[in-house]
Parts: sequence; structure tokens; C-alpha cells
Amino acid sequence: MNKIVSLLSGFIFGLGLTLSNMTNPAKVIGFLDITGNWDPSLMFVMIGAIAISSPIFYLLRNKTKPLFSSKFENPSIKNLDKKLILGALLFGIGWGMVGFCPGPAIASLALLNPFSIIFVIAMASGFYISKFFKVN
Repeated sequence: MNKIVSLLSGFIFGLGLTLSNMTNPAKVIGFLDITGNWDPSLMFVMIGAIAISSPIFYLLRNKTKPLFSSKFENPSIKNLDKKLILGALLFGIGWGMVGFCPGPAIASLALLNPFSIIFVIAMASGFYISKFFKVN
């Protein structure tokens, strides 16, 4: 059941990203360009997501476990280190440069956009290559 719910959730998430046009890099870059020709339309997508998820989080705040798992999975690492800061910096720079972050990039694969395919291959390569670098 957990796998079916995960698949359905991923499908709904991808559909939402596509319908809201967040799989369009030009739309995302327009939203991020607050000093130029700013496009605030994605802000309404975010407000809608917050309006729907906030009451649900509030209602489920006292749950001891998720519906389809035996326990909540919380990160074990709590500190900010160089590796996290460098990764966040690279993520933000990449997002601002090309207008894709992992979720919309993967969702846009369904549209067979060559730019999306190249981006996802580059992203996966970056995940693999990063294992060979040590940040102290």
C-alpha cells in the first residue's frame, strides 16, 4: 500500500507541477527575476499549496506515526556544515541559471523536452560525481 500511495502522490505532484507551469524554465526564471520583468504567478501556486497543506499538518500534528509506515523518518544530522551549505549554494545557483529544480525537471521528462532530459542526466551525474569530493 505504501508504494501505491507513493506512486499516486508522485503522479499528483508531477501533474500539479505541469498544470502550474513550474516545468517551464522561463516561467520559473521570470518568478525569480524580482529586479527585472517579475512574474508573480507562481506565488499563487505556493500560496495555494500552503493553504491546502497547513490545515492538514495542523490536524495531523499529534500523530505518532504516518498512515502507511511504522514510524516518522527524521534526519539524523541536525547541524549546518560546509557540505550542506555548498550543496544548497550550488542548488540555488543552478535553479536560478536554468529554471529547473529536481521535482519539476523530473516531471517535465514526461513532456520529452530535450532540455529536461539533458538537465536530469546532468543532475544525476552530479549526484554520482559528488560522492568523490570531500568537503571538510
